[in-house]
Amino acid sequence: MTRSKYLGWLVAAAALLVLGCAVAVTIGPAAVSLAQVAGSIGAHLGLPVEPVPLLIDSIVWQLRLPRVLTAALVGAGLALSGAVMQSVTRNPLADPYLLGLSSGASVGAVCVVILGIGFALPAAAFAGALLALMATLSIAKVGGTITPVRAVLAGLAIAQLAGALTSFIIFWAAKGDSYREILNWLLGSLAGATWQSVMIAATAVLVVGTGIVLSATRLDAFAFGDTSATSLGINVNRTRWALLGSVALLTGAMVAVSGSIGFVGLILPHLVRGISGPGHRRLLPLVAVCGALFLVIADTLARTVFDPRELPVGIITAFIGVPVFILLIKRKKSKLWA
Repeated sequence: MTRSKYLGWLVAAAALLVLGCAVAVTIGPAAVSLAQVAGSIGAHLGLPVEPVPLLIDSIVWQLRLPRVLTAALVGAGLALSGAVMQSVTRNPLADPYLLGLSSGASVGAVCVVILGIGFALPAAAFAGALLALMATLSIAKVGGTITPVRAVLAGLAIAQLAGALTSFIIFWAAKGDSYREILNWLLGSLAGATWQSVMIAATAVLVVGTGIVLSATRLDAFAFGDTSATSLGINVNRTRWALLGSVALLTGAMVAVSGSIGFVGLILPHLVRGISGPGHRRLLPLVAVCGALFLVIADTLARTVFDPRELPVGIITAFIGVPVFILLIKRKKSKLWA
């Protein structure tokens, strides 16, 4: 693909993302126009715009806009993390949760919900994800140098252990409304998104995501194996640890504000590679934008399809992701599935 054609795809995806976010804010039980959305945002940014009714302003600024922005940021973060995991582990089935991050985050989240300190959920989920990563890498290092296969197997073991621990805590201590709160979080939900959620997700995407994008050349080297990467002057072990740590930080922050949302980090990298090609300098920016757009659409469906009831967004991403995943497997020309 030529540079101009790639830039065309990137600009088009970014424009669709902006339009999709604006339209998503207008959708809901209370009718809101695009002009009112623009007016509310402009007023809060101090721009000379015509003020909108107070109720409409509260709906836009306090309820819908933080949720839509959080969805976009989480989608971008998970898609970036998935692309990195598939490259570092050289496993086309890898996703951001491969190393037990989601299961570890679930333990932390469930603990604070049971204890009645839900305000600490993001911090607890983030801490759980990091502890799961440390445990996974410690196990993978027992046999010597960390290899992709050892990391995957260790991650599966930690995920099973953390999943069992989560189930035990729920069975032993959950009661009343805590069941529903825990279930929503475990299935992935953006219903409680606030401006604090936006700040957490935005900081992670901008800081950690930028570092990942700047590592695109090193990620390209991993595609040819550790030996080839070493011959190119790359310290394989240090680079792998740095990339896995970055994915843990990014995924932990995303899971902390949204719960476990599946398939975004699994299918988006494969779909975008069909457009951008395998090179990470083109793949990473485009996959981030497409991941953001995908989750904004999925979350809008989650909160409107069965209105007034709302589905966890993880259910919607699974309904969309499973058929797409099956189609990817059936693509005979794809080298990823050979």
